[in-house]
Amino acid sequence: MGTSAQPRPEPHQIIRVFLCGDVMTGRGIDQILPHPCNPELHEDWVQSASDYVRLAEQANGKIPAHVAPSYIWGAALDQLNQMRPDARVINLETSVTRSGAYFPKGINYRMSPENAECLLAAGIDCCVLGNNHVLDWERAGLLETLATLERLPIKSAGAGRNLAQARAPAILEIEGKGRVAVFSFASVTSGVPRNWAATHKVPE
Repeated sequence: MGTSAQPRPEPHQIIRVFLCGDVMTGRGIDQILPHPCNPELHEDWVQSASDYVRLAEQANGKIPAHVAPSYIWGAALDQLNQMRPDARVINLETSVTRSGAYFPKGINYRMSPENAECLLAAGIDCCVLGNNHVLDWERAGLLETLATLERLPIKSAGAGRNLAQARAPAILEIEGKGRVAVFSFASVTSGVPRNWAATHKVPE
């Protein structure tokens, strides 16, 4: 008696994900890009982000002004492109805002929304925002960060305009392979104040 052919199982698909923690694109980095924020800082020892550029130049030589968005990634960008990951996920520890209202914590990171093109230059697919810098420039800064990432468009996880958005994962569709779900949560042990927590009406 003959038997019917069994369907072949789909070949196992490998999804390669690039994960990078603590990406800081503020301070002197923001200042050398084409559209920097006001350089004023609220730190004990340094009051201007331009001072970080000066210190870097003292150690490494002259830095060009108004560099291309890809410049800040240096040789790492070539290595990343050679690896050809299916998804690129970073922990963005910098608010993307020109807000001047800051949370008095001693170190506040921000870059201008116009300079966020540097994230596209590295092909970033998702920014994790559940960290201790997401509200450095108050809730106005967070809302501008979310709006800028949506405009680019780059997915985000770990913060939102309300509790549901803050808890929701970012879903990255990988053509022909499947999807990646990115969850992000902050904790008080990583320096996140409890009053930064999102509610049903308040962003975080």
